[in-house]
Amino acid sequence: DKIILNIQRTLCYIVLIIISILCLFSFYVLLINTTRSHPDIQKGFSLIPGKSFFVNLTNLLKDKQLPVLKGMCNSLLVASGSAVLSVYFSALTAYAIHAYDFRFKKAAFTFIMVIMMVPTQVSALGFINQMSNMRLMNSFIPLIIPSIASPVVFFFIKQYMDSVLPMELVEAARIDGVGEWGIYFKMFLPIMKSTYAAAAIVSFMNAWNSYMWPLIVLQNENSKTMPILVSGLTARYTIDYGSMMLAVTISTIPMLIIFFVLQKNFVEGITGSVKS
Repeated sequence: DKIILNIQRTLCYIVLIIISILCLFSFYVLLINTTRSHPDIQKGFSLIPGKSFFVNLTNLLKDKQLPVLKGMCNSLLVASGSAVLSVYFSALTAYAIHAYDFRFKKAAFTFIMVIMMVPTQVSALGFINQMSNMRLMNSFIPLIIPSIASPVVFFFIKQYMDSVLPMELVEAARIDGVGEWGIYFKMFLPIMKSTYAAAAIVSFMNAWNSYMWPLIVLQNENSKTMPILVSGLTARYTIDYGSMMLAVTISTIPMLIIFFVLQKNFVEGITGSVKS
């Protein structure tokens, strides 16, 4: 039995190693291409780094049609604001539905789940007309404020809350005289810390990679986010693949930093939500 168990464990490790290599291989190729010149990239695939990294970086920073630093700041503002608002208000909503009994509790939960299933493209025309009437086009407000209503984040937090915050604990705190805000901040927040981190990472990545809404809302070159700027490189008459690969790599750096900083909490939050 031990021999069979060791064989199975070894096979699992081998499969995981192969999958990890396949997942990281494309990213490795991207990093290699940031060091190669445009003609070298056109010649084909290479595993050996080139010598044109600083040339590509200089060309990218000097490109007035691609304000990388401004685009990074715009994306960080939109992604950070969206992550904070979606996690905070989704947690409040999840706590209200979990901890309180009111007449339309089940109807409210069902309504939120139905909204989660509706494609965002369905509401695009009405959203654009509303933002135009409110004179909010070409600003970051339409990209950040709607994150308050995030059904996916709400459902993620609610599922984990059901398993770690029993109503008996809430009722005991109320009997001891703890106020509702005290229960939320002193009991709820510490328990849900890992789930907050996981939800924040997912929200940040979704907002950072968002393409459709920034493309529709933002028309000013100085207000465009990184996905819009990077996609604009492919529409040019002349394309510098070296600079384009470097721009794509730079746009992934904030997501990698946030993931590695919150990696432990992210894994705990995901596994806790799955167990629930």
